[in-house]
Amino acid sequence: MKIIPAKFTYEDLRQMPDDGKRYEIVEGELVVTPAPRTRHQRIVGNLHLFFARAEQARCGEVFFAPTDVVLDDENVVEPDLLFISRERLGIVTEENVRGAPDLVVEVLSERTRERDLGAKLRLYARFGVRFYWVVDPEAGTVRTFELARGGYAEAAVLRAGETLSCALFAGVTLDVAAVFAE
Repeated sequence: MKIIPAKFTYEDLRQMPDDGKRYEIVEGELVVTPAPRTRHQRIVGNLHLFFARAEQARCGEVFFAPTDVVLDDENVVEPDLLFISRERLGIVTEENVRGAPDLVVEVLSERTRERDLGAKLRLYARFGVRFYWVVDPEAGTVRTFELARGGYAEAAVLRAGETLSCALFAGVTLDVAAVFAE
């Protein structure tokens, strides 16, 4: 007899312990990741300051993990950072974000690299996340993707000395070196 594994749902996720680990559901599969390392958190903090300037310009709102993004019942993720434009803030509820953010940022680690550049990249494209940024601490790069017909098109691979920006918040920019500042 063939056993078909059960798919996890958002309700299952809500029952997980509050133990400092990151629980996500990707295509019905439970994914558990340990808490990020300090370098990862510094990068997220630096980017949060950048996004805070976009908030101050009233372009939208930034959130950081842990914030549940419910794409559907079998796809619930906790991106490192996410930005929702002012026009789409209706997807933000008291409990979570219900729908695709306008921009998602994932900071790669040894444990998440394959998933962030594989399953999550495809997932974000399928659900309509307009912009996806992948920060690689080892390479010192920020890869930017824009939603195009059929998936993502890689817009740029940015390094120190180059400028990070997004059409969602014109005029708000950051030198990529600041992303990796200690």
